[in-house]
Amino acid sequence: MTGRLAVVGLGPGDVRWLTPEADAALAAADALFGYGPYLDRAPVRDGQSRHPSDNREETLRARAALETAAAGTNVALVSGGDPGVFAMAAAVCEQIETGPAAWRGLDVEIVPGITAMLAVAARVGAPLGHDFCALSLSDNLKPWPVIERRLDAAAQAGFVIALYNPISRARPWQLTAAFERLRRYLPATTPTVFGRAVGRADENIAVTTLQAADPAGADMATLVIVGSAETRLVPRPGHAPLVYTPRSASA
Repeated sequence: MTGRLAVVGLGPGDVRWLTPEADAALAAADALFGYGPYLDRAPVRDGQSRHPSDNREETLRARAALETAAAGTNVALVSGGDPGVFAMAAAVCEQIETGPAAWRGLDVEIVPGITAMLAVAARVGAPLGHDFCALSLSDNLKPWPVIERRLDAAAQAGFVIALYNPISRARPWQLTAAFERLRRYLPATTPTVFGRAVGRADENIAVTTLQAADPAGADMATLVIVGSAETRLVPRPGHAPLVYTPRSASA
């Protein structure tokens, strides 16, 4: 008997953003694996086993889920947001590539979810209305000089930039360094959005400028969007301003 593995995106946090496909994949599973706080967001159902693990145990988590599926169990491995965006889908694919041959024969499904940059963008308008990129500031899996080169290239190319994993207790300096690099290429007035815990009870959205952006306003629950030189702020009396990037671009 061969089980199956579904890698499931839970969305940013609110149950409204859990897709019907994701909910069905969770309901069909006999065993759920995931980073503890994400696993806590998955609905509890009778008869399912739950296997929480620590944030930095992606490889072990992926292997455990694959081993359990290979033993004949229907497994769901949960990710916050979308599993293919800086999350567990890539970790699973990597383990299938390098692991036992039997893992390549497993029925594996990647179930998409709403990633944080889309949820934050929707809260403020349409900052991703033109070309954009996503970049993780974590240097756990890539050297910091690589991040610096990519920041430089993205800013010079005119991309709006969504910054994932902007800061942590182990990396308190990197968002400051990222802002300093981006200020070399972008206007001081470039709209910059801090979106923390979108869709959860402690959600907070702040719109500022690149010049005034304070890294102290971010933590690991924050997604930062830095606009391009084309990104605009539209004041609205009695309402929060709209942040958007026009679909057309100047030469």
